[in-house]
Amino acid sequence: MSRVVIFSASVGAGHDSAAAALADRLTARGFAVDRHDFLTLMPAGRTVCESYKRIITHAPRLYQCIYSRTERAARPGLVQRRLLKGAEQAVLAAIPADAVAAVATYPLAAQVLARLRASGRLRIPVVVTFTDFSVHPLWVAEGVDLYVAPHAVTAGQAVECEAARVAVARPLVSQRFARRTRYEQAAARAKFGLDGADKPLALLLGGSWGVGDIAETASDLAASGVVTPVVVCGRNEALRQRLRAAGLPYVFGWVGDMATLMAACDVMVQNAGASSTLEAFATGLPVATYRSLVGHGRTNAAMLDEAGLAVWIRSAEELPGALLELTSGVRGLRQSKAGLAMVGAGTAPDELIVGLLREHGWVGNEITSSEHAAAAV
Repeated sequence: MSRVVIFSASVGAGHDSAAAALADRLTARGFAVDRHDFLTLMPAGRTVCESYKRIITHAPRLYQCIYSRTERAARPGLVQRRLLKGAEQAVLAAIPADAVAAVATYPLAAQVLARLRASGRLRIPVVVTFTDFSVHPLWVAEGVDLYVAPHAVTAGQAVECEAARVAVARPLVSQRFARRTRYEQAAARAKFGLDGADKPLALLLGGSWGVGDIAETASDLAASGVVTPVVVCGRNEALRQRLRAAGLPYVFGWVGDMATLMAACDVMVQNAGASSTLEAFATGLPVATYRSLVGHGRTNAAMLDEAGLAVWIRSAEELPGALLELTSGVRGLRQSKAGLAMVGAGTAPDELIVGLLREHGWVGNEITSSEHAAAAV
């Protein structure tokens, strides 16, 4: 059985959810799939993750400065290069003898796999799947055989960053996320205790960490008079308690069945433009970006707005009108249709990977264990 090894990272939940969706697709095709958290393979990986979380939560201006500086750089900085070099042997050891491809859903993992491939220490194809709509240069490196982008605008940015080969494919979204009927929406509302709301429901997300101006956004949504906010705080228990104390009626912590909660709502408001946005598209929800995070939040917001997939609301004054259009106007129907078309049409990413493997002779003509072991030394 051919094996594919996927490297993601538990930075929030987006990279892991993309890896899980891809693993499901490849498993259905008959591949064996191994998944690894790159942060456990990189020296001080968990420390790096915690530092990132603290900066983006408590020092957003510093994060914007770091993001902008690395966005202009042609390659990772000195500290990053040392950390990535320290991960190389662990990454090689995580790729077994029967592997036919290595996939990264996280930019730093992409850097390491690309370096191993370019140097000849890794002989199997390397694939990178973008989990953001915008492309930061850290995603791109010499040695990657194929980049998989969720949208043509994303692919264009990758080409501008000198990605060698880019293809557009359907985004990586779990099949649990799908459009529901009116009856199913009513059942979903009853499941989460939302059936008493007298206004359209606006699902407000801040990722698994609950970061950003979530409290302020919830207040703005309620004050708009157009929607009732349904806030998901992820694993941010302090935020959940604070919002409950403020009297908001629908506040949740970590939600295991996000597909059903999305089906219960009428619009989604988000601040980062990551995997939850794709899930909303698959559910048929129109999406708005509001009080976006700095760095990747703003670049994703701009790309989504440019592509006509999610409106970027830049001020509280714009909020009521935009929400009205999204919940009961033509704009909401147009965005819902565009999102559904994006996630439901085109080539699947697993098809692109299989096609790449056929080009390299790794499907139906697998190398022996001894050959792979020699290639990995």
